[in-house]
Amino acid sequence: MAVLVTGGAGYIGSHMVWALVDAGEEVVVLDRLSTGFRWAVAPEARFYEGDIADTALLATIFSENAIDAIIHFAGSIVVPESVADPLSYYENNTVKSRALIAAAVAAKVPHFVFSSTAAVYGTPDGIEPVLETAALRPESPYGSSKLMTEIMLRDTAAAHDFTYTALRYFNVAGADPRGRTGQSTKGATHLIKVACEAALGKRGGMDVYGTDYPTPDGTCVRDYIHVSDLANAHLKALQRMRAGGGSIVANCGYGRGFSVLEVLEQVKAVSGVAFPVHFAGRRPGDAVLIVANPSVAMQELGWTPQHADLAFIVRTALDWEDHLGKRNQR
Repeated sequence: MAVLVTGGAGYIGSHMVWALVDAGEEVVVLDRLSTGFRWAVAPEARFYEGDIADTALLATIFSENAIDAIIHFAGSIVVPESVADPLSYYENNTVKSRALIAAAVAAKVPHFVFSSTAAVYGTPDGIEPVLETAALRPESPYGSSKLMTEIMLRDTAAAHDFTYTALRYFNVAGADPRGRTGQSTKGATHLIKVACEAALGKRGGMDVYGTDYPTPDGTCVRDYIHVSDLANAHLKALQRMRAGGGSIVANCGYGRGFSVLEVLEQVKAVSGVAFPVHFAGRRPGDAVLIVANPSVAMQELGWTPQHADLAFIVRTALDWEDHLGKRNQR
């Protein structure tokens, strides 16, 4: 049996493909290459270029491969962009996911792992790590578009022979410790990626958006998870469903929060570069503080993080950024 990875040429998706290949899985990738890279896909994977809403292409993929699971990463992810252009996010993240889910049901694909987000919570009440049972109050169209897909999956599982796992990511960072792939998109907005670019002189400095939040240093607080740990959580979710486990929703984070300024200090410490930092006003759609309670993932999936160290996350991100700079110079 094979696993179809949508968005498998992107940042998280390419790590997932390598994790599946390392586990001995047969892997099929579908990606339109709007932000991903063909070279980032493990050569052992079978690649199809196209859109997840292309029903004819999906039918071809299902007819040519014995797909028993879909791991769905394809989508748009920039919170401020979603605020400025909400309809494109509902189209790309929700409408097209609906087409993919419908194709999976028609092809009798029994298992589905969905790339969801902590943005479905908005800013939780209180400061405790958030549980999956917390109120769902997304503060951006990005978060709302992902929540709508979770609802579609829930209702589809109730109506069909179909099991899903929705993994709510917190802030994903870092790169493959073996140097095979990493965050490569130009103009990426991930904090650690941007800070590493600044540390390596790829940009003149970086902006911090908002210094008046109700947090210890006035900047937003996030839970940062290494991308390889996240890929492993997906693999564990797939194994659980294949063994007969039912549908669940699980947070993917470490349960420890760092402010924007703390992250920047860590990047400066690891890189040895005191790059310039500029302060600006708040961005629309940014939650104040959100930290995961990952107990469901640990208990239900048997997931144990291996890289829960901010310095290690930053080191792998810096190493990849350095590699990327040398690669682009060839």
